[in-house]
Amino acid sequence: MDAQWVAALAESGTLIVICASVLAALFQLRHIRAGNQLQALLSLERDFRAPELQAALTYVQRELPQRLADPAYRHELETLGFIDPATHPEMVACNWLNEMGTLVKRGLVSEDTFMDLFARLIAHCWRQIAPAVAIMRRSRGQAQYHDFEYLARRAAAWLERNPGGMSPREFARNPLEDHWFDEDRVGSPQITQE
Repeated sequence: MDAQWVAALAESGTLIVICASVLAALFQLRHIRAGNQLQALLSLERDFRAPELQAALTYVQRELPQRLADPAYRHELETLGFIDPATHPEMVACNWLNEMGTLVKRGLVSEDTFMDLFARLIAHCWRQIAPAVAIMRRSRGQAQYHDFEYLARRAAAWLERNPGGMSPREFARNPLEDHWFDEDRVGSPQITQE
């Protein structure tokens, strides 16, 4: 074998080692990214379960629509400056959901995974909080809570594509018997069965 063949084989061997190294690195990066995604989602889930955020979400659902009927309450939202979350618990929910919107928008958290966990909550919260955001935008501009709005639009689109959730195709749900459905309908027309 002459020197040119030996050099060609050596170069081919080097190329194979480099390609294998690149593939191993890509495989490792994929696992690192998956691990980071998992850690981020676990952290978000922990934040979601925090008493302060849960209290704010309960406030948004039960009290905010009535509170927005008060002109003084609306004035506090419109006035530039710090909005006290003790008086306006919706701010806690707005801030958290805006941060989540930023994470999803920047691809730091998988949109499908995040939406699988939170899409209905996001869509509901946006419907409840959007009137307050509109009031804040009077003085703060259209960028106020724009990532929360982005997240809500993505959640609506996700829910339209996945109305029953995101289950594996081979997963078949069995209908659940709701023993109290008819009884609970009496006097509660706002509740719908999904």
